[in-house]
Amino acid sequence: QVQLVESGGGLVQAGASLRLSCAASGRTFSGHSMGWFRQAPGKEREFVAAIAWTNGQTYYADFVNGRFAISRDSAKNTIDLQMNSLKPEDTAVYYCAARAVTTPQQLSRVDPAFAYWGQGTQVTVSP
Repeated sequence: QVQLVESGGGLVQAGASLRLSCAASGRTFSGHSMGWFRQAPGKEREFVAAIAWTNGQTYYADFVNGRFAISRDSAKNTIDLQMNSLKPEDTAVYYCAARAVTTPQQLSRVDPAFAYWGQGTQVTVSP
C-alpha cells in the first residue's frame, strides 16, 4: 500500500518562504516520477512541479518562474518543494503525487485516477 504524507504547510506573508515535504512508503519508487499539485478554493487541481525518481530530472509549471525548487532524497524516500517569494495566489492545498512514469512531464499530465495521492497540506499566503 503506497502512502504519501505531506508536511510543512502553514500561514506566511507574501514574499516569505516555505518548504513542503512528502514522505513516501509502501514500495520502491525507481521508475516513478513524483511531484506536487495544488488546488485553490473554487479552482481545479493544477500541476506545480515534478521530479523523476531515478535520474532527478525536474519539470515545473510556467507560473513557478524560478521561485520553487523540487528535490528528492532517495535514502529517506522523500521529496521536498522549496517555495520562495510566495504570493497570495499561491494559496492552496498542496498535494504530493506519484505515478509509474519515467519523466516528470508525464506526471504533469497524469489522469488523477491513475496516480497515488497524499491528503494535502494547506499553504496560505497573506498579502
